[in-house]
Amino acid sequence: MATQGKLEVLILGSGGREHSLLKACLRSPRVAKVRVAPGNGGMALEAECLEIDAANPVAVLDLVRRTGSNFVIVGPEVPLAAGVVDALEAAGIPAYGPLAAGARLEASKAFSKDFMVRHKVPTAASETFRQLEPALAYVRQQPVPIVIKASGLAAGKGVVIATTHAEAEAALRDMMQAKVFGASGDEVVIEEFMQGEEASIMLMVCGEEYLMLPPSQDHKRVGDGDTGLNTGGMGAYAPTTVVTPEVERRLRAEIIVPTLRGLKADGMDYRGTLYVGIMVTATGPRVVEYNVRFGDPECQVLMPSLETDPVQIMEDIALGRFRSASVKLRPGATIIIVLAAGGYPGEIRKGDEITLPATLPAGVDIVHSGTKRRADGQVVTAGGRVLGVVAHGATLREAAQRAYSVVPLVKFEGCHYRRDIGYRQLRRDGVL
Repeated sequence: MATQGKLEVLILGSGGREHSLLKACLRSPRVAKVRVAPGNGGMALEAECLEIDAANPVAVLDLVRRTGSNFVIVGPEVPLAAGVVDALEAAGIPAYGPLAAGARLEASKAFSKDFMVRHKVPTAASETFRQLEPALAYVRQQPVPIVIKASGLAAGKGVVIATTHAEAEAALRDMMQAKVFGASGDEVVIEEFMQGEEASIMLMVCGEEYLMLPPSQDHKRVGDGDTGLNTGGMGAYAPTTVVTPEVERRLRAEIIVPTLRGLKADGMDYRGTLYVGIMVTATGPRVVEYNVRFGDPECQVLMPSLETDPVQIMEDIALGRFRSASVKLRPGATIIIVLAAGGYPGEIRKGDEITLPATLPAGVDIVHSGTKRRADGQVVTAGGRVLGVVAHGATLREAAQRAYSVVPLVKFEGCHYRRDIGYRQLRRDGVL
């Protein structure tokens, strides 16, 4: 079904990624109205937020019909894996995001590894297990460090890099016996540890046609210098030059093209975001994992990198008419500094009042993630990663200076953040 006239968009999700997508919609000349389900406290200041189980295809379809929405953007992975796009497509409603068959690339790490092996996509050697004892016996014979992954969806937390055999065995027992990730740990993937530097590659895919957005880099550890516990991401920047022209050439030829051809060969009409996490190793780029949606916080630095309207791109992909040659990227660099709640990534504080600056400098924006709006209108903390300060500049150094000048103006009890986002690139640039 081709959309006529302006779009009435429904965005599914509630994080910083979805707030970034909302801002793109509000800037778009294609969009007449935008709603979010369920949204967060900051999004509620800019658009109508509707309470809904976004992973329930029947509820989503009902909401679309009640609101008259004619285009849906699915932010997180759970609704995609649940078949929300399948239900919308069957009803003739265009949606941005892959069908459930394609979403298995993220929903099952075992499926994903098998896909890579079959289509000769370079990745870490691995074995998959559904029983604890064979998994324990296998891991005892492998060198460390070694990577233990819950096969199912675990909100980005189901991966353990074990530096000793004892840690590896404990991780397996936690996943398969104690069920710390529920049914997602019924199956585990054990894979070799890859040495190198990671990069996030976001592709906007329409069959075998694709747009590669500027390579970005996330910062997972909670502390400066990549210390402390893993998180959902404490900040990101784009572009990163760890993806050199030669790495990019090999990435396209050895990873992207075989992946998209493989999807087609397996009967999947893949339309939406394909996030390829890569490790740049001494022998070339290798896939760490696939995700089937924009990364969070990477999305927040990639939307500002598009000079072409992102909503137009997403609509064209949903309708199967996208051509990447028409897309223009914006020069410069973008960074996001995540402001986290007290205690994050452990037991977090909630309900603390947030004070935001009355005005923001040019090139700086604030996206909400873990916030909610009280009945009195006050926005308060409601999650681990509370807010993100996003800044664009001619260089990464300029973008970082702009972002970090605003960070101290945002106030809530227990707020903490990393002071070194982008440090690897700043070193490569000769700034640090």
